Amino acid sequence: MKIVGLLMAIALALALQTTLTRFLVGGTAALDLVLVVVVYVALTSGPVTGMFAGSLAGIIQDVLSSGVIGIGGLAKSMVGFMAGAIGQQFIVTAALPRLVMFLAATAAHAAVFMGLYVLLGLRSFPAPWAAILSQALGNAAVGMIGFTIIESFPGAVERRRLSRRTRH
Repeated sequence: MKIVGLLMAIALALALQTTLTRFLVGGTAALDLVLVVVVYVALTSGPVTGMFAGSLAGIIQDVLSSGVIGIGGLAKSMVGFMAGAIGQQFIVTAALPRLVMFLAATAAHAAVFMGLYVLLGLRSFPAPWAAILSQALGNAAVGMIGFTIIESFPGAVERRRLSRRTRH
């Protein structure tokens, strides 16, 4: 059942990434919603699931883009594994550690992704620091909001059940 939820989350992130972000951020890559899903899954489920989610999401994203198939999958799988491993070793339940995880995961993803393209001689990225910083901040904001919404949802369902019981 977890796999179905993971696939739905990746599909939703890909759909939002390809349709809504061009309207929200003027067509630039200021958000990577797929990476946000990968980091969330890694932090909540561990390094192996994070690596699987990253590989799957990255390969799907590579197939849908015009880039080299596999580079995004490798970058996202590495980030998913690292985020999951860090999430298991340290307490990442408070807002500040989660914020740092989203910022660091975005920077690590950009380093691996751009580094592989440059290493293979396929593309150059002149001065990408402003774009990486804006994407890291955007991903962190979306990730923090997403964590808050997802964590409040089970409580909301339980509160609604309790209020139904007390009314009858």
